[in-house]
Amino acid sequence: MIRSDLAGQAQSVFSQAKRILCICHRNPDGDAVGSLLGIGMLLARVYPQTTVQMHCVDPVPDVFTFLPGVRTVQGPPSVLEGDACVFLDSAEPKLTELHESHPQLFAPGMPSVNIDHHPTNTQFGTVNIVVPAAASSCEIVLQLADALTWHIDADCATCLLTGVYTDTGGLLHSNTTAEVYRTVARLLRDGARQQEIVTAVFRTAKLSTLKLWGRVLEKITITEEGGAISAVTQGDFRATGADASELTGAIDYVNAVPGMRFSLILSERDGTVKGSLRTLRDDVDVAQMASRFQGGGHKKAAGFALPGSLKQDLRWKVVPATQ
Repeated sequence: MIRSDLAGQAQSVFSQAKRILCICHRNPDGDAVGSLLGIGMLLARVYPQTTVQMHCVDPVPDVFTFLPGVRTVQGPPSVLEGDACVFLDSAEPKLTELHESHPQLFAPGMPSVNIDHHPTNTQFGTVNIVVPAAASSCEIVLQLADALTWHIDADCATCLLTGVYTDTGGLLHSNTTAEVYRTVARLLRDGARQQEIVTAVFRTAKLSTLKLWGRVLEKITITEEGGAISAVTQGDFRATGADASELTGAIDYVNAVPGMRFSLILSERDGTVKGSLRTLRDDVDVAQMASRFQGGGHKKAAGFALPGSLKQDLRWKVVPATQ
């Protein structure tokens, strides 16, 4: 649970603002989109005289277009008229991809509330509500709403439950704690449309997505270190007609190879190589692995991004015949 003093400090930031900019990380996943929409709805209802805007540098993936209010999410702010910011699910400013184009958003003079669950969060906000024990940022939005006695309606509950479901892999990942189940039960009581989420996120896939995942699975190689690794090039995206957001979820299938210490998918996107790391083991810390490439995340789920491109490297070894 979040501390009452932090909730009070966040409320002070919200109540004094005339225009609040809510911002999530680039390449938004379900938790980023869900927490962005959830906090946006809450702020707009609690402070009707305040203008609330929601921003992300990348478009919301098609899989989340069923969410209420999703069409109000804008690209990067064109005019910096906000006098307060709320950052969602972003461990550091660069993950928003606005740190260079909009440095004013992160300046000391800009009041901001940083809501996140990543242990690598750099505490860059004026008020930092960072709860590493939470499985998703949507859980923290709910905790903040409860601390401030804000009402959660069915639309908001649906957005928040989407983030909980996606960041726990449909309640299958090891971060699915007893608190997660309590959160799910609470959001269902508030009217969250569970089957709508399940159908859209877990039981619907475009043909381009299936083709892309097919290439990911076909390319899996096993390393001597016990890693299951695959790679997706720009050519793979073009050939399948898929965009980068459709790669989400494929890592869980790579991670299903028995006996592996970790799994990794490398993807090539406009001069950048992104790596997604996962593990099922308690003795492997993929966040530490990602930190070697200026990335981060959680112990069992992390990522990184580096400028560059992918180049295939084939290695052969002669094995002497047995007598």
